[in-house]
Amino acid sequence: MNTIENLSRRRFLQGGAGLTLGFCLPALAAPLAGPGKAGEGAVGPIHFEPNAFLRIGTDNTVTVLSKHLEMGQGTYTGLATILADELDADWNRVRVEGAPADAKRYNNLFWGPAQGTGGSTAMANSWEQMRRAGAAGRAMLVSAAAIKWNVPAAEIMVRDGVVSHAKSKRRASFGELAVDAATLPVPTDLKLKDPKDFRLIGKQAKRKDSADKTNGQARFTQDVQLPGMLVAVVAHPPRFGATVKAFDARRAKAVKGVVDVVQIPQGVAVLASDTWSAKKGRDALSVSWDESQAFKLGSEEIFARYRELAKTPGLVAHQSGDADQAFGKAARVVRASYDFPYLAHAAMEPMNCVIRLGSDGCEVWNGEQMQTGDQYALAGLFGLKPEQVTIHMLYAGGSFGRRASSHSDYVLEAAQIVKAINGKAPVKLVWMREDDMRAGYYRPLFHHALEAAVDDKGRLTGWRHRLVGQSIVAGTAFEKNLVKDGIDQVSVEGAANLPYAIPNMKVDLHTPKDIPVPVLWWRSVGSSHTAYSTETFLDQVAGAMGKDPVALRLELLATHPRHAGVLKLAAEKAGWGTPLKPGKPGERRGRGVAVHESFNSYVAQVAEVTVAKDGSIKVDRIVCAVDCGIAINPDNVRAQVQGAIGFALSAALHGEITLKEGRVEQGNFDGYPPLRIHEMPVVAVHIVPSAAAPSGIGEPGVPPAAPAVANAIAAATGKHLTRMPFNTAELAA
Repeated sequence: MNTIENLSRRRFLQGGAGLTLGFCLPALAAPLAGPGKAGEGAVGPIHFEPNAFLRIGTDNTVTVLSKHLEMGQGTYTGLATILADELDADWNRVRVEGAPADAKRYNNLFWGPAQGTGGSTAMANSWEQMRRAGAAGRAMLVSAAAIKWNVPAAEIMVRDGVVSHAKSKRRASFGELAVDAATLPVPTDLKLKDPKDFRLIGKQAKRKDSADKTNGQARFTQDVQLPGMLVAVVAHPPRFGATVKAFDARRAKAVKGVVDVVQIPQGVAVLASDTWSAKKGRDALSVSWDESQAFKLGSEEIFARYRELAKTPGLVAHQSGDADQAFGKAARVVRASYDFPYLAHAAMEPMNCVIRLGSDGCEVWNGEQMQTGDQYALAGLFGLKPEQVTIHMLYAGGSFGRRASSHSDYVLEAAQIVKAINGKAPVKLVWMREDDMRAGYYRPLFHHALEAAVDDKGRLTGWRHRLVGQSIVAGTAFEKNLVKDGIDQVSVEGAANLPYAIPNMKVDLHTPKDIPVPVLWWRSVGSSHTAYSTETFLDQVAGAMGKDPVALRLELLATHPRHAGVLKLAAEKAGWGTPLKPGKPGERRGRGVAVHESFNSYVAQVAEVTVAKDGSIKVDRIVCAVDCGIAINPDNVRAQVQGAIGFALSAALHGEITLKEGRVEQGNFDGYPPLRIHEMPVVAVHIVPSAAAPSGIGEPGVPPAAPAVANAIAAATGKHLTRMPFNTAELAA
């Protein structure tokens, strides 16, 4: 969702209303001003709630409410760090709680009137908001102490949850001042800290979710148990577009524990007292499918169609100079085409959701990523007002874009089951791994064709890039803002905004509308394929020009100092230009580089690889430089980049969802293997010191990894790999 973030960030910084995603809500932001609140809270006596993001109890507990989902990326810790630093709280007394679904208070400021997590925007959109929330709480505690002690507020110090006045030697904890602070007005004129005074931001603040995830106290959807709850497992059609013709539930109902079998638009649901009984019931179910409208092409047939489309002009996404003229005068033309398969998200926790329907509304328990969209979808299905849909945001075991469903697909599937049984019981929908991998949604399959023109003086004068692939946002609430003149901005991000100073450039796009395979954002979205094609192709061009890959990039990035900065740092730390230690007899070793900007963050990576005689690949080391503005939690930045590299290598070395006659061939990790621990390289992450506002870090580490590795392979073998995942047979000596 890079483009969402970019468009809305620009509007936000320019003072506009932000990006409206198409939800019918007034443009509202979470308020900081207003009277303080006192009262009872969910955990112990709460006496001080200065705003929507902070509660301080008389027991000195500081509760930070996170409007964003924690799915492993460190959001809870990051948001708490920002607020707690301005509050000067004791980090050991800080706890984090998921905020309710309420776009009036908890909207994503980059998305306009919608609450949700995505596009690596959690820290970026919350940065000033959470600082102000903490600063407001601190100011009110200081005022309460000043009034109580009859001393000037300017003489009061706050540190680690203690308010003190040196001259009178008075001190009080946050909890001791909470009741008095709650009676004061919330200030609007706030003084934020000078960055030099940060004590948590940019330092080592321990994660707030690690202990609970280690000892089993963390609550995920699968942990939810409600009185009378039934567990549902759904039989989905084997091909996209197929529907239920008929089903026989007799054998399924004979399974012990099975309570009911119902048809829903998505298939046939088996409801039981527990997950295993529901699964066994589904296994025993007999379903006949109507496949008259089903999609029946295979992956290779789709690629063949795309390659034909690539022979014809598409809609122009970017044009500068005169590319056709540059190619007409070229002394040499370099060409390459690339194929990228469908990819599953394969989060460790498959999709699941709990819904309970009552007389006055419905409740949802979920690793909730898109609160506003899901609220409206459920309200529409049940005939409710959005505010009658209560969503309890739990931890999520990963997402990588999957839970940010633009169609609320699995949430609506759970709701359809509840509706089919007339709401007589709460329902927990559980997808097995095979459902998660075969029922959609995927990173789109794409074909790219690139050409570069080099003139008789050895200069890169022209660049043409044609992309063919499905639109992620067409037909969704995001289309209004992200499809311009027929161009899905998500499809071409990383290609249409290429930073290199090439005087004549043309990027165009074909968006087939007759491929019904459900697609969705996948970690780093369009950049997951555009970074690979552009960065590996540029290395190929550098070879044709007889130039060093780093030197050529720096030459072309003269007006992009942040790109150049991370590139220089990564190259320096990796020892670019120095010889690699030779491998064993028959092994070939190489070093490769890639640099890419996504989500307003800049990442360069240098990879070192060893290619065996049989073509097998070992990624030995990746050195990474990151410029993501202020690093709120440096250790988490490093962890996210390390994880992103592992995620990217999973796709580069193994990842591929293939269709055969319309059926997805993979079903579990035996056919769609993630990277194993012995395949993970040594990763060194270097963070560029910065005073800029924080930008995204959950996704930007993904795009440069695969091209850096591919360029290292090319340096070792002379072979440029143009299809993912890598085919090691092509590399056999």
